[in-house]
Amino acid sequence: MENIEKSIRNEYAELVHFLIEKNISITTMESATGGMIASLLTDTEGSSAIVKGAFVTYSNEAKIKQGVPAQTIREFGVYSKETALAMAKAAKEAYQAEIGIGITGSFANPDPANPDSVPGRIFFAIDYRNAEIICEYELPSYPDRYHYKLHTAGLILKQLKKIFMIGE
Repeated sequence: MENIEKSIRNEYAELVHFLIEKNISITTMESATGGMIASLLTDTEGSSAIVKGAFVTYSNEAKIKQGVPAQTIREFGVYSKETALAMAKAAKEAYQAEIGIGITGSFANPDPANPDSVPGRIFFAIDYRNAEIICEYELPSYPDRYHYKLHTAGLILKQLKKIFMIGE
């Protein structure tokens, strides 16, 4: 697992250098990953040129305070593609960034506060200019939350690399 972490960190650094070179700004609104994506982005020197800010919105109330419509959560559930996209759009708008990323989901345990939680299911969305990528994944079992977060960070990285055709 240590090699996977090192690989993901290196690939995020490569992504950040690319975004700096192209002057493409990015922001995140993270729930399940608890800020890991923002952390991986800001681990690279010079990332302040493109990382506009980030939100960790672990509760429904926090998501709503940062611009996710309460109606979206009521209608589709907090763990949904629709909420992930609303998170990406709200973060993008709040920071006037070109890329907005929203992540929601439940890792190993059901969430007693939200009946729509399914352990191991995550949703994320990437809103880039006028394109939207919305993903749903069933994660394999991991021994701890850190590895769930790392796996999710890798899935998001893969989609970002596809968007920008990095490493193809």
